Amino acid sequence: MKKYDTVIFDLDGTLLNSLEDLTDSVNYVLALHDFPLRNITEIRNFVGNGVGRLIELSIPDGLNNMYYEQCISEFRIHYSKNMGNKTRAYDGIMELFGQLSNDDFKMAIVSNKFDAAVKELAQDYFQGYIKVAIGESKDVARKPAPDSVIKALEQLGSVPDKAVYVGDSEVDVKTAKNAGLTCIGVTWGFRDREVLEREGADYIINKPEELLKVVCD
Repeated sequence: MKKYDTVIFDLDGTLLNSLEDLTDSVNYVLALHDFPLRNITEIRNFVGNGVGRLIELSIPDGLNNMYYEQCISEFRIHYSKNMGNKTRAYDGIMELFGQLSNDDFKMAIVSNKFDAAVKELAQDYFQGYIKVAIGESKDVARKPAPDSVIKALEQLGSVPDKAVYVGDSEVDVKTAKNAGLTCIGVTWGFRDREVLEREGADYIINKPEELLKVVCD
């Protein structure tokens, strides 16, 4: 009998390398307002807490910038049209999904990216594997609050003791802990291994296939 039967994934930095498209959309907005542009390393450090926080960190004066809300809206519009330009699944992810599916694991995506984008990307990249995809919305508190993970478990018909949460950032480790799930941190994403170790991830893996050793033992 399997120790776990459910795997819930973060999206950006865990399943998809979306950093170039995120950077392009942020810089599109910044250019509209003649704000200084950001490089990909900066955006790498800014992502993980939703579009509001991404824009806050990217624009001059953050929340005090009079164009803050407008920039969020402009980002959403531009990103929605361009989020598949350069984004790709990380090497080994599709093979992992195939194996998890063959072994009858329940799977979901829970992300702080805005909900419409999460659902569209899940459909575009992981159709047939992911039926539950939850992003940031007014209906559910964003990570690291456990609400979105709990909602995913309910929709999958699963429970925390039988589930793992897989992510690349400190937000993901905190989310897993808050929801009562085992956390598997991945080192190929947007944060360094030291961040995952410091936050107390239960497992840290370097390649997607290593997840199978954790959930199938």
